Amino acid sequence: MIGVPTDTIYGIAGLAQNSSAVKQIYSIKGRDPLKPIAICVANITDIKTYAQVTVSDDLLNTLLPGPVTLVFARSAVLNANFNPDTHLIGVRIPDNSFIRSVCALTQSPLALTSANYSAGQSCLDVNEFQYLHKSLAAIFDGGPLGNSEESRLGSTVADLSEPQSYRIIRPGSALEFVESTLMSYGLTKIR
Repeated sequence: MIGVPTDTIYGIAGLAQNSSAVKQIYSIKGRDPLKPIAICVANITDIKTYAQVTVSDDLLNTLLPGPVTLVFARSAVLNANFNPDTHLIGVRIPDNSFIRSVCALTQSPLALTSANYSAGQSCLDVNEFQYLHKSLAAIFDGGPLGNSEESRLGSTVADLSEPQSYRIIRPGSALEFVESTLMSYGLTKIR
């Protein structure tokens, strides 16, 4: 388990393909085991390994890397013990070279969630989650990640699991950009 900067907030990451690491993330955060968490990957090709992509590479390249989590149906390659109660998976490619390098070096998706106790305030600085430091093997300090409450909103989460449509699950920090991009590619919003 490591504490990492992303392009939005600080996160806790562990190997998604390692069931023990996934359990540890839930334990550290005090998170409901039925509440899914996202994976983080290094590039667009990796998304297609772990998710059943319903949109074009052009659309993916327009949104990613960036403050966006895209939800698709999961592939059989993803650890069956990772979010076992849903057929969907949220996937991120943060606009942060460090976290993408970690994904590339491990050659595995990282389970990635905010560095705070469940339902707590998202953290923009490593000192804001110092209460979790003792539970982590390492903390990587990327400096302050923002300076406003809007910065704490995290990624915008968009469900693209149904072809030609989208549903916003969490508005996050990039809602306007995400919705205008999805509409420009002809996707219809589902409420």
